[in-house]
Amino acid sequence: MLVARNVTKNYSNLPVLKGVDISVSKGEIVTIVGSSGAGKSTLLHILGTLDAPSGGQIFINDVQTSTLQGRKLADFRNRHIGFIFQFHHLLPEFSALENVCIPGFIAGAKKSAVKERATFLLETLGLKERLEHRPGELSGGEQQRVAVARALINKPDVIMADEPTGNLDSRNARELHQLFLQLRDQFGQTFIIVTHNEELATMSDRQLVMKDGKIVS
Repeated sequence: MLVARNVTKNYSNLPVLKGVDISVSKGEIVTIVGSSGAGKSTLLHILGTLDAPSGGQIFINDVQTSTLQGRKLADFRNRHIGFIFQFHHLLPEFSALENVCIPGFIAGAKKSAVKERATFLLETLGLKERLEHRPGELSGGEQQRVAVARALINKPDVIMADEPTGNLDSRNARELHQLFLQLRDQFGQTFIIVTHNEELATMSDRQLVMKDGKIVS
């Protein structure tokens, strides 16, 4: 489903990624672990098309993403990749439902269908009573669940998560871990997750260990 071949990334004369190869199957939960500065987030951002590699090839469902530019790249990203970050990046002036709907509206889907799916996702994630609440009225765990629903709204091929539990207490982090497993089982959702959380890494189908810009195991 996702294949990366010999991906490199340099910032000026500093090599950050030094030839990374990854293959991820549909419905897999893969975690990327390693010490700070190993290149984990850089790799995730490149896999998610938020940054461009200095070299190498990345394919998502046989589409070579590095050949896409501008509006075509933005459209591909919106339709095929979901993102969850450590800090939820919800828009404070909008309700939970509206935040989840935004990527669907950007994709040009019918508004009634987007709202129906957003409502279904939020209810599935245990937020039935929070649809009209703004982010400031939600707990940290609830905000992260809204972010998960937003990532799912366009039925993406893969969700990229960068330290998704880094801003949560242990209970909410554990609940989010279970949620990822539920979404994999219920929807066949694929996840690539950068994390320092050992519990989350252990629960994944496969761990990739990064060191000095390379996958070492």
